[in-house]
Amino acid sequence: MPADVNSAFDIAFWFSDMALNENISMQPQRLQRMLFISQAYYSVAYPKRKLMPAVFVADELGPVEPNVFMSFSKGRPDVDVELFLPPDVDSFLKSIWGRFSQYDMDRLNEITNETLAYKQAKNRGNRSEITLEAMRLSFARNETSHDVRSVMKPKIMRTQSGKPVVVKAWNPANKLPN
Repeated sequence: MPADVNSAFDIAFWFSDMALNENISMQPQRLQRMLFISQAYYSVAYPKRKLMPAVFVADELGPVEPNVFMSFSKGRPDVDVELFLPPDVDSFLKSIWGRFSQYDMDRLNEITNETLAYKQAKNRGNRSEITLEAMRLSFARNETSHDVRSVMKPKIMRTQSGKPVVVKAWNPANKLPN
């Protein structure tokens, strides 16, 4: 399944930049939880799509994307990333950031480590892969107590007469029956 961004580093840098702009500490474990939550919710919000080409594994402390984890272990790495993400990805990440950025590490760990996806991978052994499908199912079943609709706030705009309307991306696959 193709990903909607080029690399997990694009998303990691997006979160790091947001934290820097808002003067929020982005420790490596916090970044890992935000990446995991983003990948999982994206697969629920956009079925058959993947946010980033990433593989998460069940580590002792929680889910980890090992390449990003190792690269950020000594600070921000010097890698090329996309500075401007697609608008729908950027909007999605803003929703994730708005919902989860203020949570402390205990709450973020609770959200990620209590999912069936993480627990099953952990039971298979340390560093076992957490599949995207398992992540999607865990978050679709509301195991985290956050329904995807509560995470992704609809974009509300106004008509020329002032009437509020919800704006969604056009999806030709969702045609109405004739």
